[in-house]
Amino acid sequence: MLRWAILFLIVAIIAGVFGFGGIAAAATDIARLLFVVFLALFVIALVFGRRGMSPPINIDS
Repeated sequence: MLRWAILFLIVAIIAGVFGFGGIAAAATDIARLLFVVFLALFVIALVFGRRGMSPPINIDS
């Protein structure tokens, strides 16, 4: 998903350079939305991914 956000950001920059304001604005909004969704999913994965982990068991002692 981060790749899609970066792709739309690049499209927005290129469209802005060539003067296509509407396309650049739309691509920027899509990139921003995808980046926010990526960040939310990343934080959720960090929070819930730690719940199932248990400390390693030391068998030697």
